[in-house]
Amino acid sequence: MRDASVPKLSYHVILNASAGTASATGVTSQTLEAVFADRGLDVTVDSDPDVSLDERVKRALESDADVIVAGGGDGTIAALAGALAGTDKALAVLPLGTVNAVARDLGLPLTLEEAVAGIADGELRPIDIGEVNGRLFLHMAAVGFVAGIAAAREKVRGHFGLLEFIGFSRFFARRLARSRRMALAINPDEGEARVERAQAFAVVCSEFSEGFGRMFSRDRLDSGTLTLYVVRHLSGADLIRLTLGMFLGRWRQDDALRIEHVREVTVDTRKPTVKVMLDGELANIETPLVFKVRPLALTMVMPAQTSSQTPMEGTSAA
Repeated sequence: MRDASVPKLSYHVILNASAGTASATGVTSQTLEAVFADRGLDVTVDSDPDVSLDERVKRALESDADVIVAGGGDGTIAALAGALAGTDKALAVLPLGTVNAVARDLGLPLTLEEAVAGIADGELRPIDIGEVNGRLFLHMAAVGFVAGIAAAREKVRGHFGLLEFIGFSRFFARRLARSRRMALAINPDEGEARVERAQAFAVVCSEFSEGFGRMFSRDRLDSGTLTLYVVRHLSGADLIRLTLGMFLGRWRQDDALRIEHVREVTVDTRKPTVKVMLDGELANIETPLVFKVRPLALTMVMPAQTSSQTPMEGTSAA
């Protein structure tokens, strides 16, 4: 139910019509205008394929819209998040890409009609974002075979049956067979610098939660910290134990992992550049990698909080 005391917001959608779901389902600007109108929302849709994404983002920032909506995949979301961080405009998401890793991580509806309904009935919530060498991420930055695991999580998220568990384990094993340990020079903002050999590492905004079937899920988006996960070794026995522990929700104390909470951490390798998966998008980034948290830097339209969560006053999105 809308709060009549909250001014009606206006929306500006940047539609990437060539994104996976948008292309497959034939979503157009007219489609979006109709769905938003059904919810009584004031919307402008930018679907111009002849203008660069950077220019379209610039036009959105210069518009009078209160909420800028990313209508595309994880790349579109990342571009808008970087531009909107630290501004007075909010970000909303229509998951129209192929993987939609960010939308899944944030618990957003994945169908168009439900996503627009979520925007109409949602809340404006400030969340933390991460940064690595000037590149932003909302969820996770991963290096090594963890990047492949992060992609594979989309195959099992929300499905906890035996077949999904077996499929995930097989994918995990294939990634392991191809991986090699690397030397990492790790220098956290608090604590001593050290050198470790590891299979992979990931830096996450806030931290992953434990719980049955809750693989790579987070309870909080505003802790003001990052969590560094270093996979130190991974034998066959480690693989079975850790994967089962992740599935059952008991994995944080596993000997194969080193977990550290930081606000800033520098990680260096022997390579001049490394492949980093940022929220589902791969990027080549020069080393050393300097990770920082930007607390509450981005306002997002999020699903209304449940009764078990602390309510935010005056945050209705429409």
